[in-house]
Amino acid sequence: MRLLMFSQGHERRLGALREGDSGEVVDVLELARSLGSEPPARDVRTLIEGGELALNRLRELVSSRKASGPTIVRRLAGLHLLPPLDPPAGNVLAIGRNYRSHAAESARAWGEPLKPPTVFTKGQLSVTGPYDDIVIDPAVSQQIDWEVELGVVLGRRGINVKPADAMRHVFGYTVINDVSARDIQNGWGGQYFKGKSLDRSSPVGPWVVTADEIRDPQQLRLRLRVNGEVKQDGNTADMIYPVADLIAWLSIGMSLVPGNLIASGTPDGVGFARTPPEFLEPGDTMESEVEGIGSLRNRIVAAASRA
Repeated sequence: MRLLMFSQGHERRLGALREGDSGEVVDVLELARSLGSEPPARDVRTLIEGGELALNRLRELVSSRKASGPTIVRRLAGLHLLPPLDPPAGNVLAIGRNYRSHAAESARAWGEPLKPPTVFTKGQLSVTGPYDDIVIDPAVSQQIDWEVELGVVLGRRGINVKPADAMRHVFGYTVINDVSARDIQNGWGGQYFKGKSLDRSSPVGPWVVTADEIRDPQQLRLRLRVNGEVKQDGNTADMIYPVADLIAWLSIGMSLVPGNLIASGTPDGVGFARTPPEFLEPGDTMESEVEGIGSLRNRIVAAASRA
């Protein structure tokens, strides 16, 4: 299933793409109302927290004959999509330098030895919608960079998870762009958290694809374009630590919970490592794509008033 959130008036609503028709979305709340019942969940996160029981009930609802009609089935093109997880459970758990190609380009750019992957987090308020504008304030940062990534959504609680069991904890996958303010990231002695947590800077979506639809998360192509020009073109096969190992490592001594979102790293082609370095400017448009999942499209706009 492909699960999304959209706005209806002042409401946030859960939707599911119709099987075999990516242009139509089932409004889960309206479908449940038509059947005189409560929906299995009001949003993606509570659906995840409801476990297999909630997900199976949703599958039954969406596949029923009642899942039809103009108030229940909506055209995807007419909807304002929201981040599927807003907020995720806790901060976004993120991995730096987890692609061999990106680790190498980072080492060259910084003039440093090759470093292993690192773990950091992104603030919950950094999440924004799959097609939302991203506001740049030059008084805050003049080095806004792009990073297309596979997002891993967890569906089960776990601590000290073994790699062999790790994939059982995956609920699904999404796309995330770990937009980074490089000048802030490298200020004050190095601040990954601060440089990657600007409000509403990191688009997520357009939906969460359940794990059963992704045969192998280590064989997915990732691409990012700026104004139509390809900047990143990689594959999750280049990950130093695959998804199972990331889950196992993150869970050592630390509980992972349903609704956690992992940003699993980015391939090479980021702006700061280019010669000369390139950064996003107002008027630019970014497209971030992960094979088998979907794509984000975000316009860069100038802040209305400077900080």
